[in-house]
Amino acid sequence: MPMLKDKVAIVTGASSGLGRAISLRYAEEGATMVVADVTENPIEGGKPTLSLIRDGGGRGAFIPTDIARWDDVDALISGAVAEFGRLDIMVNNAAIYTSTNLVETTVQQWDRVIAVNVTGFFYCCKRATQQFLMQEPVGETRGRIINISSQHGMVACPGDFPYGVSKGTIVQMTRQIAVDHAGDGIVCNAIAPGKIITGKPGVANDPDAIDYSRQRTPWPRLGQPRDVAGAALFLASDMATYITGVNLMVDGGWMAG
Repeated sequence: MPMLKDKVAIVTGASSGLGRAISLRYAEEGATMVVADVTENPIEGGKPTLSLIRDGGGRGAFIPTDIARWDDVDALISGAVAEFGRLDIMVNNAAIYTSTNLVETTVQQWDRVIAVNVTGFFYCCKRATQQFLMQEPVGETRGRIINISSQHGMVACPGDFPYGVSKGTIVQMTRQIAVDHAGDGIVCNAIAPGKIITGKPGVANDPDAIDYSRQRTPWPRLGQPRDVAGAALFLASDMATYITGVNLMVDGGWMAG
């Protein structure tokens, strides 16, 4: 039986990269997918995520969403529930970065990164939890939240001040939600990817940065979006029992070295 049969999942930032991979993996396992992003066009090129899901026989919807806007997040979750009946899994993935240190970071850059990476996650977690509390539990669980953090939330990366601070905040946000709402049957975990090769432009794919990551990662290859998608599938499934408040490293052993 598919691991997510009869589940309804929302993934933010789902048009590209990790969000795209997670959405496709969930759909393969039977989930009804709500694809949320500011644009439907993938950075990597190719068909939109929802089109690929439907090509594979899955079902879902695309809802344009800027998670930095409460009204957008409210409309996202209300729309998903109105169309599909409930919400079982909320994956908060959408994020932005500036690759600047403290002195280089402008007030505008700081405000925008925090608006998306911290306030946006707060909005999504809050609105999803409100929905979960209105639902009857399935087994022990009313709903599951999965926040995409980063190894940069665990250790500092030079010249990555706003992003690193925001991801460290997400780790603590995850723990707080897990503790506050365990009694409600709400599960909240995070995934901290290491170096994952995606179509994201900019310094993330700088050849020197890639070479450093290869040297620093014990596993003999760098990460791929499917690696994060596999972890997200486990945490979304009924296999993940008695696990909440965890920040799961998916980093090829980087943090263990």
